[in-house]
This record gives sequence, C-alpha cells and structure tokens, in this order.
Amino acid sequence: MKILITGATGMIGTKLIKLLLANKHSVNYLTTSVSKIKDKPNCKGFYWNPEQGKIDENCIYEVDVIVHLAGANIAKRWTNAYKQEIIESRILSAELLYNMLRKTPNQVKQFISASGTASYPESFQKIYDETATEAEDSFLSNVVKKWEESADRFQVLNIKVCKIRTGVVMSNNGGALPEMIKPIKMGLGAAMGSGKQIQSWIHIDDLVHLYIFAIEHQLEGTYNAVSPNPVSNKELTKAIAKTFKKPLFLPNIPQFMMKLVLGEMSYLLFSSKNLSSEKIRKVGFKFQFPDVNKALANLYP
Repeated sequence: MKILITGATGMIGTKLIKLLLANKHSVNYLTTSVSKIKDKPNCKGFYWNPEQGKIDENCIYEVDVIVHLAGANIAKRWTNAYKQEIIESRILSAELLYNMLRKTPNQVKQFISASGTASYPESFQKIYDETATEAEDSFLSNVVKKWEESADRFQVLNIKVCKIRTGVVMSNNGGALPEMIKPIKMGLGAAMGSGKQIQSWIHIDDLVHLYIFAIEHQLEGTYNAVSPNPVSNKELTKAIAKTFKKPLFLPNIPQFMMKLVLGEMSYLLFSSKNLSSEKIRKVGFKFQFPDVNKALANLYP
C-alpha cells in the first residue's frame, strides 16, 4: 500500500516511516520545509503549508491511506497565542487534506488521525474505555473534541476513519520521558503531587506497530493507544530511578510549584487518566512492552 503521512519528521512519524518501509509499503510525506524534502526509494516528500492553505496535490497520487500526525507540541508553555496554534495546527491541516480529497480524484480508503486522551475525565479508580460519554472540561479536552471532529468529517467522502487516542509515549528520542529522566539522573527526582495520579502510557515501538496494525486491518472507530498496565506517577518515578540506579529521597513536588514554573501546562503532570486498551487487544493487537519496567529496560539498556 501507499501511505501519506503528515507530521512525518516528528518522534512518531520518523519511526512509523521506517517501519512502513521495512514492511514493504510505500510512503509519501508532507512537510512545511522544502529543505526536508529528500526522496528515497519508496519514500517521497511533498510541500504543504496549512496556514496558507497550500498543498502539493501530487502527494495524493495512488495513496490508499492517510496518517495524520501533524500538530503543535503540547509540552510547551500555553500562552493564549500558543493555545491557538495547538488547535489550528490540527484543524487547519485536516481541513486542507479534506478539501484536497474533495476536489482531487483519489483512491484513499482510510484516514487515521492521531488523537489525545484528554477528553476522558480525571480518574484514579474507574477505568475508562472508548465508549465513555463523560468528558473533562479543560482546554486539552476541547482540543481533542475539535481534533476528532475534523477527522470524522472524512466519513462524508466514504473514507474509513480511525482515531488513535495516545497516552504518554515512552521514547528515548523526544516526548515526556527524557524530561522526566533528567532530574532523576541528577539525584533530584520526586513524584508529582500525591503521586497517585494514573499515567496511561505506551512504548513508542508498540505505538508505531499499532498504527501499522490499524492500516493493515483497515480499522474504523476510536482506539486507546495505551499499555494494558497503567501505573501511578509514583510507580513510574520509582521505575525510572530503578532503571538508572538512582535514589529517591526528596519530598513530592506540590502542584502549585510546578504551576509557577510551567503555567497551565503543568496540568499534564498532575492529570490522572486510567484508560483501557482492551478494545485494540480484542481485535488482535499484541503489545510487545506491556510492563513499564521492561519498556524502560528496552529504551535504556
């Protein structure tokens, strides 16, 4: 199959392209930087600029599946201007793809969109799955709502839509984990707040394999991309300290202190999301790294 990928140079996109090519698929990718267009065998780049409504329509030639990963990083201080960028980077890019497909002959059968877990309510005990109708009242929850609405729109074009709600991604090359590791390696690690908040996480390799599983099985609907074994913030902090053989002796870090440092974005450190991965496992997906200690050992041998 031929797959068109947005957000191709990001942490997930880079790994996904390598695995798709290894699995004998062809890849087209969209980039906002002309200098990053470097064609390789079965991998071709195309320019786009969602803010200006520009896209090279040749990107869609013979494409079967679109994987939409593009979106501004949420792990930056949320000024009002940056909040707008977080939303627009997801919505304008999806709108540009939709309008291209609407007016350009194509053979696209499936649209897979990254999504987030912020729409789920805060939970310490209750485990939420994809059927949950309760929604959190927060900025990020609103982002996820608009993000998924922009993806659902592709159904009008008789295209299957699949949304991948992704938990905390465990990677040694970007994302939250390296930032969590830094203070622990310096002997300054500590749990956040009560430390009881649940972190629904996933190893980067499991995540990219899940995307390929969704492509090759033409999945439709919403799926949680989270390990079968979520952990508390305290358990995760201990697991990281154990991996690097570092002590933990400092008191837990209070939320107000992190809010002074990070502003509203500090919400990410104290949010508790206890999520189920049963739906994706029921359709046959198998996690390589369901255990947090083994996931860390793989990333930091």
